[in-house]
Amino acid sequence: MATWSNFNLQNSASPLMEQIIFFHDHTLIILIMITILVGYLMMNLFFNTYINRFLLEGQMIELIWTIIPTITLIFIALPSLRLLYLLDELNNPLITLKSIGHQWYWSYEYSDFTNVEFDSYMTNYDQSNINNFRLLDVDNRIILPMNNQIRIMVTATDVIHSWTIPSLGVKIDANPGRLNQTNLFINRPGIFFGQCSEICGANHSFMPIMIESISIKNFINWINNYS
Repeated sequence: MATWSNFNLQNSASPLMEQIIFFHDHTLIILIMITILVGYLMMNLFFNTYINRFLLEGQMIELIWTIIPTITLIFIALPSLRLLYLLDELNNPLITLKSIGHQWYWSYEYSDFTNVEFDSYMTNYDQSNINNFRLLDVDNRIILPMNNQIRIMVTATDVIHSWTIPSLGVKIDANPGRLNQTNLFINRPGIFFGQCSEICGANHSFMPIMIESISIKNFINWINNYS
């Protein structure tokens, strides 16, 4: 989860989020290099005293400063396209979780099992409880097994919501009348938080998402006890 004075991205908990962070750093380095180069050239233009009364054209320099940005954009576009296809790829999911957005809560269905469904509401903040997180805790957590491919089906019943878990690299809109699909692969145990990040109304920030990642053995026990 995000903490105080954290200006970087949250620590990754999935391979997809790792790739997103790598692409972010790759693009940021290119932007810093461009900013430094353009800033240096502008400073030179401001302070040099060179004058050429007979300069009419410079086809070579115009060719160079057209080709170089094109090559730079290719260095950004190719990793971006690779990441786009990685995020869309879904191979042999172990389980399917259906997430339904309401005003102002989420409901979940484990489609592979019978009668495993529940609503997830934000809980009241308790200052005396050190394990209670303000605006992030819910009464019913999503329980998912780690190190397994998971399919997430997302929809809504009223307005557009957005199911977002930053540390897992997932952000998908929940549209009424439409079923969107994405995938998860959690590579470590823990509790991961998210919120609705769509402007779906006054209380959209009070629709937290809470995922608890556990081992496959504990997940099977949870399913058996729930049913």
